[in-house]
Amino acid sequence: MITRDEAFALLKKYNKDPFHIQHALTVEAVMKWYAGQLGYGEEADYWGIVGLLHDIDFELYPEEHCLKAPELLREGGVSEDIIHGVCSHGYGITVGNGQTIDVEPVHEMEKVLFAADELTGLIWAAALMRPSKSTKDMELKSLKKKYKSKGFAAGCSREVIERGADQLGWELDKLLEMTLHAMADCEDSIQAQL
Repeated sequence: MITRDEAFALLKKYNKDPFHIQHALTVEAVMKWYAGQLGYGEEADYWGIVGLLHDIDFELYPEEHCLKAPELLREGGVSEDIIHGVCSHGYGITVGNGQTIDVEPVHEMEKVLFAADELTGLIWAAALMRPSKSTKDMELKSLKKKYKSKGFAAGCSREVIERGADQLGWELDKLLEMTLHAMADCEDSIQAQL
């Protein structure tokens, strides 16, 4: 398996924007947190690498998101199971070139990635509106209020988040609460890497 350092170097080969790097680090940390919570602790590094690499093609190839990723990942020596995990987070989404991503999330890890990816963006946007600029003092009811405001973080698809919760067989509140908790737990370690 590709090491974490190799994965981070590969990510940075195609991503320079600090926002994209921060998002990748956030999703990596959230995925590792979920692995521990859901009984996959021994696979936490693997879950994290899939999270770290999930948007590898987005900065340079936004119109081909999840379509260009396999090529970039194979060139970097990444295994097919990780490639499947990365591409599955776009399942059912039509990208800019008109193609719909047909790689279905199968493993629980892939379903968590699908569900949590968009949500981390919304939670971080909500945190930036707070005086503390932090997730650590955010409560679920505050997050739910922002979530219900369709104009807030409009680029974060509520439909995708809700489909993700459904794929996991979870209530939306469970997904919101757990992902918020994951981000609060990981916030300091993410900031230390930026």
